[in-house]
Amino acid sequence: MIPSPVYLDAATAAPLHPVARQALLAALDDGWADPDRLYASARRARQLLDAAREAAADTLGVRPDELSFTANGTTAAHSAVLGGLAGRRRAGTVLVHSAIEHSAVLHAAERHVAGGGAASEVPVDRLGRLDLDAWSRAVAGPGVALAALIAASHEVGTVQPVEAAAAACADAGVPLYVDAAQTVARMPVPAGWSVLTASARKWGGPPGVGLLVVRKGTRWESPWPADEREAGRVPGTVNLPAVVAAAASLRAAAADAAAEAARLAPLVDRIRARVAAEVPDVEVVGDPERRLPHLVTFSCLYVDGEALLHALDRRGFAVSSGSSCTSSTLRPSHVLEAMGVLSHGNVRVSLHRGTTEADVERFLAELPGIIADLRAQAGVVGL
Repeated sequence: MIPSPVYLDAATAAPLHPVARQALLAALDDGWADPDRLYASARRARQLLDAAREAAADTLGVRPDELSFTANGTTAAHSAVLGGLAGRRRAGTVLVHSAIEHSAVLHAAERHVAGGGAASEVPVDRLGRLDLDAWSRAVAGPGVALAALIAASHEVGTVQPVEAAAAACADAGVPLYVDAAQTVARMPVPAGWSVLTASARKWGGPPGVGLLVVRKGTRWESPWPADEREAGRVPGTVNLPAVVAAAASLRAAAADAAAEAARLAPLVDRIRARVAAEVPDVEVVGDPERRLPHLVTFSCLYVDGEALLHALDRRGFAVSSGSSCTSSTLRPSHVLEAMGVLSHGNVRVSLHRGTTEADVERFLAELPGIIADLRAQAGVVGL
């Protein structure tokens, strides 16, 4: 008998929100035309696009003309970093970023360095918290064009001191880019940033939609070939039905965020406590207090991460392991390495609006036996 599936990887992609599904189906009928044309169906498409932009901007507390839709969160992150650096090329060529940024930000940094720029990496502690003193020194250094800080770690859930980091940037006259993929529609948007990005599939919107927000007055220049769409920030026609669904689900998820956090945080607390108590030689990582309400990560000695994922999958549990966007490389997570914590047998569990207490209890009931079986197969017994 095949176990019923339990999806526990919302940090990668949350299940489609019912509001997103409803909006997507409606927009497929009304939003197929090019919103930049002048005929009736195009004007209807323009109305849908403008309404989606206004709804998303209102939810984030920004101006509609500051917000652009992108093809995905990765494109938004690349645009934020490379555009922020291009707009400030006269100020300098140094990008300051934390050691635990998403791989999309790090890849953009690599491109910048390969083109003759420089990058300065700021460390974190064992809980994944930014070293604010080191950050302040770095952004105050000569030739800094842009600083980048993830709002909350996508791997371990630690929430970063964005507003304090932003204050240090303001003192140094350096704009701050915040990757808010894991916090938008889950937590309030912090203050003090100049550029912000998010990804619709993280809050239950459809895949293929990212958000790029550039505050008025920020020196930012599109790194892409010239295009008149999306205020010249992002090339190409947007996927309008997906954009409409993303904006509708963003509003719905943000409205429920406080209640969902209050429901999910105790379930995460339970996972943190029970895993530490019931599984030998395990390390639960990330800040136990300043963290995302829906995400928990732990690492197990004497267990291969990929084997553990497959074993959990056979029991119906969908989770992720190691670096969420680099696991295919079979390299240890750069986030866990930067924290100096155990990276063997790493599992990230992330809950969503459909996760039940019964799902969590079933996971906790089966996990110790699954890990014990894998260790026994590897010849590790008696723990």
